[in-house]
Amino acid sequence: MLLEADGIAVVGTVSTTAETLRSFRELRPDLVLVDIDLGEENGFDLALRLYEEAGDRPPRVILISTYDEQDFAEMITTSPALAFLSKPRLSGRAIDEILRGADA
Repeated sequence: MLLEADGIAVVGTVSTTAETLRSFRELRPDLVLVDIDLGEENGFDLALRLYEEAGDRPPRVILISTYDEQDFAEMITTSPALAFLSKPRLSGRAIDEILRGADA
């Protein structure tokens, strides 16, 4: 609801890697927000799988977490994700800024 209120069209929400991959194949969203902590699953692995699945049209992935960026700095750097956003900073404006920076 927060992102939609900020003008971001949310086309789906999922909670597991399998659901994410299935939904990604179906919807082909422009952007995927991936939580680093997926319980028993790993958001870094999921980001990589999304890139591998996409072939020549990889999605824009932004990693999100309640943890600080410094806690995962090395893994974030080596990830194919476009950026990291802490959940407290997650907003349509923050996403727009990341996307504008990537397009520059």
